[in-house]
Amino acid sequence: MAAENPTATDPGWVDEVLFAGRPTDICLRLPEPVDRASLHQMVVTAQDRLVGAGLRPGGAAVLRLPPSLAYVVNLLATWRAGAQAILLDHRLTDHEVDRALVRLTPQVVVAPIRSGGGALKVFVDVTEGVTRYADGPALSGHAVIQLSSGSTGPSKVIGRTAADLVAEVRRYTRIDGVALPGERIILLPSMVHVLGLVGGLLYGLHAGVELVPPQRLSGDAVLAAIAADTTPATVLGVPFHIGLLASTRPTGPLPQLRRMTTGGELVPAAVARAFTDRYGVPLGNMYGMTEVGVIGTDLHGSHRPSIAPAPGIEVRESGGELWVSCPTSPYVGLSDPTRWADGWLHTRDAGTVDPDTGLVTVRGRLDSQVSVGGMKVDLTEVEATVAELPGVAATVVVWDDGITAYVQPDGPLSEETLDKLLAERLAGYKRPRVLRLLDQLPRTTTGKLVRSTDALRSAATS
Repeated sequence: MAAENPTATDPGWVDEVLFAGRPTDICLRLPEPVDRASLHQMVVTAQDRLVGAGLRPGGAAVLRLPPSLAYVVNLLATWRAGAQAILLDHRLTDHEVDRALVRLTPQVVVAPIRSGGGALKVFVDVTEGVTRYADGPALSGHAVIQLSSGSTGPSKVIGRTAADLVAEVRRYTRIDGVALPGERIILLPSMVHVLGLVGGLLYGLHAGVELVPPQRLSGDAVLAAIAADTTPATVLGVPFHIGLLASTRPTGPLPQLRRMTTGGELVPAAVARAFTDRYGVPLGNMYGMTEVGVIGTDLHGSHRPSIAPAPGIEVRESGGELWVSCPTSPYVGLSDPTRWADGWLHTRDAGTVDPDTGLVTVRGRLDSQVSVGGMKVDLTEVEATVAELPGVAATVVVWDDGITAYVQPDGPLSEETLDKLLAERLAGYKRPRVLRLLDQLPRTTTGKLVRSTDALRSAATS
């Protein structure tokens, strides 16, 4: 297919890869079922509308839509028109969106005219509008443009070709422990970002797995979605969702629940234990990046915290940093050899690769290594120790003229109590010099904890 060309989009792959199943198969439940034939017709209708508004093959459409049927339909319609989809999180401010539009010059912009549902709705009802923006072609031949989460600094512009997406979808089919045809994925992460987009939406459409967003983002609603059918269910989410379920008590047995799979950031051991103790099913671990998608998995929870590289992905360690095979640079408008060079993506994650088993252990961000009085300290270790303390819901540990811990309590907690508990667990040179308690730690739109010192300082003083 033409999608094998990394500089071109190919509309044929949408029908070939995502609509190859039986027309009567249910692909989405919102909560009313949407079968393949109905979804395909909606996509064809939306494609005509986008083309009528000025979208052309080789052009680009910005999608600024919340998780919704409208988002799914317009995304697939954009690709089917042979155009590039630029995905902007609907929670971005107008200022942030305007900056992205000026930089990326799409032909059309798709945004809500009306939307219904509260802030805790996972999928919302959206009436979208299409407006013309520019006349020129897309800045690159990628099928999708995404912005990095920005958890450690400004967002990067990342592009992936149709061939990249197809390869990752097929990679998922070879991973042991993913939801199988006829099963369900309880979909919690945003489909604007890579886990929800490829691991949820695209894989589900390709493999014949029913996608079921719960009615609300609450533990009870997730459990209700699992229990709503007899078919096996996998919950797909991020670490925030593990904590949500670990603190929710089911009202009865859930034989449908096969596992929960999470990606996004390292999961504190105490949170993982709380989930598995409560539900008695594996807590699968997935490591990936927007640039390349899924990198490695441990979906049976057999090797935690280590993972096995995904099929077709090579991971190596260089100077304590994890490098991932990536044939071409994923960055748009950026040439930075410290991020990508000679077919290798430099993850900026610290980690090791076991020479005998090939298992990969992610240690945290490479910049988490600091020196205190000539002694090396791994901030990841300090952060994990703080996170394990009683009364701590979440924490971020950074270097800010000294080791500083920002802590979100889970109930009554004082800095004095924290300091006393840490004195029992960490050597003096490892202990945070500053402890700051916040009602709510800042998070990115994907639910990751923000690690920017400026953002954390601002949150602590607001």
